[in-house]
Amino acid sequence: MKTVVKLPGQEIPESYFDVRYDILRKPLGSPKGSERLGGDDESIHCWAEVNGKIAAVGRAHLIPETGDGSAFDQKAQSACPPFEPLCDGFKGMEDDSGTEIPTTGIRPAIQVRAMGTLDEYQGQGLASKVLSALEAESIKLWDAKTGWLQARIVAIPFYEANGWCCFGAEYEVPNVGPHVSMWKNFENLKR
Repeated sequence: MKTVVKLPGQEIPESYFDVRYDILRKPLGSPKGSERLGGDDESIHCWAEVNGKIAAVGRAHLIPETGDGSAFDQKAQSACPPFEPLCDGFKGMEDDSGTEIPTTGIRPAIQVRAMGTLDEYQGQGLASKVLSALEAESIKLWDAKTGWLQARIVAIPFYEANGWCCFGAEYEVPNVGPHVSMWKNFENLKR
């Protein structure tokens, strides 16, 4: 098994996008090309290879200082809501563990998207290696303080096992399904 990290602006092989499509878009009936997301050129991409085959993928991008993480995906005709803690006027809230999400010191912040593992490679820890590499590179490149993501309900146990925590109510992402927002404080990760 080999983990590969590509920084913003570095070339990403077509096979990475093919696997991303097969895992995340094809099962939803989304068209080829929908696996490419706005901001891919400015993101960190990571994948795990097994015997030269890409088996797990993921990406992280820096959320703009005034951004709230909301997104509309034209190709997939879906939209993700904002992360409330990144919105102006956020007054504070607890996550599902009872930890208060801070109102300051949470930026620079990253968003993790397009995580997935081919069925035949699930349960081997590949996605955990991809996620860990995205976190570490985000801290190194952008001095990220926190991470944010919208998790499909079936993926929540995976993210929780990797130190992420749910907050807020469940919501529907059109053409994708039910999701919950999650966050992680990178304060305790080694720099």
